[in-house]
Amino acid sequence: MRIFDLREKEVINQCDCKRLGFVCDIEFDACTGCIESLIIPGEPKICGLFGRDTEFIIPFKCVVQIGEEIILVKVKVDEVLRKCKF
Repeated sequence: MRIFDLREKEVINQCDCKRLGFVCDIEFDACTGCIESLIIPGEPKICGLFGRDTEFIIPFKCVVQIGEEIILVKVKVDEVLRKCKF
């Protein structure tokens, strides 16, 4: 599987069955080449006109399963929601 393939999969939280969105980026360890976390954009600002100011940073160890169309994760949303770094 390629990293590009991850961007086409929707991320769903197994704890509350809510859709978090689609993977927009990943963080990986440059020394080992292992994926450390998936980055998913948060909720849009007012009517989606002003971009986003939060994102979900999901540790790769929280990924339960990667399927053909979705990625199941098991996380507490308030623990993985972060302010975007500009």
